[in-house]
Amino acid sequence: MATSTTITPVLVAELLAEGERMPVYVHVIDHPDGRVLVDTGMTQLHPAVADMDPRLTPLGAQADFDLDSIDVVVNTHLHFDHCGGNHLFAGRPIYVQRSELDDARSLDDYTIREWVDAPGVEYVPLDGARELLPGIRLVPTPGHTRGSQVVVVETGAGAVVIAGDTAVFFAELDEPRTEGQRLVRALDPAVVWLSHEHEPWRPDVDEDR
Repeated sequence: MATSTTITPVLVAELLAEGERMPVYVHVIDHPDGRVLVDTGMTQLHPAVADMDPRLTPLGAQADFDLDSIDVVVNTHLHFDHCGGNHLFAGRPIYVQRSELDDARSLDDYTIREWVDAPGVEYVPLDGARELLPGIRLVPTPGHTRGSQVVVVETGAGAVVIAGDTAVFFAELDEPRTEGQRLVRALDPAVVWLSHEHEPWRPDVDEDR
């Protein structure tokens, strides 16, 4: 366990969803043994998602973000707003569940396929849970997609979960319905970071939202 591990959310885009602007966050884990990036957001526009009017702040354009500092990338899943920056990390290992990679490569209208298999992108396909670094685990959480996974970080204050879209809104953790959401709650997390919320979810806080 690495009690000195820190997690930093980075806003990389905003999408128009049902008339409202929805943030897109990626998360940086600073661990004594390496720097991990969870999801990569978007770096360019694409006709397939023009109706969501993306407003982008790509990682490569953020003055205080050093792309070269990232050692390892994790994709919670491969929808377009979570893998659109994978090409920025060509040559570095990108951990993803094998079933997710298979679906992204084979299913129509699943994602933007050229962003998944951008030149130089190197995936490490997983078949289940994996310890990434001491105190950091990847755990499958099917529901949002068949191959969704979360990152569980053990800290001195309890488990912190970076959940991608396993839950999109707080209400989905308040009253979990998918297998993945129930798995996240079973971890008894102190904090859960979601990709499309500005603040983290905490148990028994704002349960009525």
